[in-house]
Amino acid sequence: MNVPDGFMARRFRGFLPVVVDVETGGFNASTDALLQIAAVMIEVDAAGQLVRGATHSFHVRPFDGSNIEPAALQVNKIDPWHPLRPALPERDAIGRIFKEIRAGIRAHGCRRAVLVGHNAWFDLSFVNACVGRTGVKRNPFHPFSSLDTATLAGAALGQTVLAKAVTIAGFDWDSAAAHSASYDAERTAELFCLVCNELAPSYQRAEARARELGWQDAAPDPAINAEDDEGDAADSEEP
Repeated sequence: MNVPDGFMARRFRGFLPVVVDVETGGFNASTDALLQIAAVMIEVDAAGQLVRGATHSFHVRPFDGSNIEPAALQVNKIDPWHPLRPALPERDAIGRIFKEIRAGIRAHGCRRAVLVGHNAWFDLSFVNACVGRTGVKRNPFHPFSSLDTATLAGAALGQTVLAKAVTIAGFDWDSAAAHSASYDAERTAELFCLVCNELAPSYQRAEARARELGWQDAAPDPAINAEDDEGDAADSEEP
């Protein structure tokens, strides 16, 4: 079938799902360093199937005074101070991620993005903390809502650990590449797409019922998109 304009906006009630994974210096978003961030766009193909889109990933320079737990570095294998690590300041990294997300929001006619993550509360808490520290405006993500693939995989596949859920779903899992923000985000995106695609018949029934009830989908706010067009360059500048 030909996918009509606005399919993604209708599918997720005006929100664009974007998969995010962060690698950090610990579990406390307020005090621990953000070291890597990756965002994977979700697209829709001509058959109406959700598919993994482009990956945008950056190494991040620890903010001044941030805490880094040695145990965290043993897991993610990051050397925050390696001279060849191409790390950006937090404001630059999050600003570049947000610019790509806002472009996706406009392309799909959505109103806002919703963060998708495996144990999504963790990734969202670090994104929100970074936004608060850097003063970057017009955060495209909903501030507290998220879509959690640990929950989705537990319900659909009986597995909540990312490596096991990905393997059960039929995708390859490379333990050596795991705990890289881009790798984990891409596997999470594939998992999210698979579960949502499996639920397509359920969604189609629900969409038909919503039409019977006369519910109207929220339309994108043109003022928001115009503001985004004007502000993309401003967010990339130093304060």
